[in-house]
Amino acid sequence: MTDGTTVLVVGGGATGVGIARDLTLRGVDVTLAERGGLGSGTSGRSHGLLHSGARYAEADAVGAEECIEENEVLRSIGGACVRDTGGLFVQLSEDDPEYFEEKRAACEKIGIETERLDAEAARREVPDLSERIERAMWVPDAVIYPSRLVAANAADAENHGATIHPHAPLTDLIVRDAGIVNAHLGGTVDETIEPTYVVNAAGAWAGEVASLAGLDVSMAPSRGVMVSVDYDRAGPVLNRCRDPDDGDIVVPHESEAVLGTTSVPVSDPDNYETADWEVERSIEECAAMLPPVGDAPVVRKWWGVRPLYAPDEGKGDRRGISRGFFCLDHTEDGVGNITSVVGGKLTTYRQMAEAATDQVCEKLGVDAGCETASRQLPGADDPDRLDEFVARYDGQGPTDEDVVG
Repeated sequence: MTDGTTVLVVGGGATGVGIARDLTLRGVDVTLAERGGLGSGTSGRSHGLLHSGARYAEADAVGAEECIEENEVLRSIGGACVRDTGGLFVQLSEDDPEYFEEKRAACEKIGIETERLDAEAARREVPDLSERIERAMWVPDAVIYPSRLVAANAADAENHGATIHPHAPLTDLIVRDAGIVNAHLGGTVDETIEPTYVVNAAGAWAGEVASLAGLDVSMAPSRGVMVSVDYDRAGPVLNRCRDPDDGDIVVPHESEAVLGTTSVPVSDPDNYETADWEVERSIEECAAMLPPVGDAPVVRKWWGVRPLYAPDEGKGDRRGISRGFFCLDHTEDGVGNITSVVGGKLTTYRQMAEAATDQVCEKLGVDAGCETASRQLPGADDPDRLDEFVARYDGQGPTDEDVVG
């Protein structure tokens, strides 16, 4: 059996469902295919930090600007998908004080609100902070519950006419006359569909999807561990105020704290080593900021794979690769009806989706503007309804397992 669709979105993480939502709100017929439940890739295996942009301010001003813009948008549309905790960048006695000042100045230049706190004031916010703390800087970080965020986007897309397939891996793309004419979906669907246009939003797996159409998308994925411990006194997100390194973020949940993370290059996002040293180092380094987490019981641990795009930087340490995003039009590569959306962060998923949707609509001749920044997600103010969406799309991930459902 062969069905038609205007746009096939491959990938059911935050970016993919964000694209599906944006397209349907602009009146475009959409089918979305994910292989293993929505959010089962990078989105649902993150640390769940809603970046203020401060982490990137001095090294990547554009990326930081994207973060603070989307931080404010997601707070307004996300409801119970977001927990507003605030964040602290903490400087310990062994950390470079000039780095602290550079970051604060960069934040102010970009427009990221900050407030300097001395050690005593910082401990009033987080009494368990290390005695080695010298000072801290408040920033508007927060927490995302990605399972809810992904499912709410999917529900809104479906409410506006999209077809969502949570268990339908893409198994083949047929290219003819410089365009994709057929796509075969396996799993619960097991059908061939005829898309007018295809959006590759498969994250770390974007290279594999592109290769089915004979295209080369040079991903450079890296793995990182997250460790959730039994600890409910973190308060704000904690960031170590130093050059990004292993174990420099603590993300608070209701009764747990997520510690992370590492950055180790991988060649295959489905098949990679997971090492005990990553867990041990993340706990040790986070405990330098917040000593009680060093002895707190480990509730669960998981690894995620970052969808880094680096056509010229595929080897070596990948911390320096841009967290910006790219919308790749493959017309010049010989396939005119596919866009690959690569890179980016969970915080900027909606902005990535808007940029990709703009590109697709231009190709399709659709003259309609983006509405996703101003329309609240369905169920945003009802956690139980959000969790029903998660169950509908088999979307539970380890990041927010202690909160969702």
